[in-house]
Amino acid sequence: MANYMIYVGIAIGVAAMAGAIAYGTQNQQSYIPKDAVPAPATVQGPIVSPSGLGAQLNKEKWHEDPFGDLAKKVREQAGK
Repeated sequence: MANYMIYVGIAIGVAAMAGAIAYGTQNQQSYIPKDAVPAPATVQGPIVSPSGLGAQLNKEKWHEDPFGDLAKKVREQAGK
């Protein structure tokens, strides 16, 4: 009888967690305003991990390196 109670408790816990996740997801989806504009990074696509084990990150393709010119000069000086 004790094992039965444990299984019932686990089943109730799993059902409660599933309900909470479903409720939270629906609540967040209904919270997004109709006139919301997505950020540029979300529209431009994800960066996929080469190994396949990492998270997919969004990359802002319009972003420029503020120190790109300085890095180029340093690389040129190091190569000479």
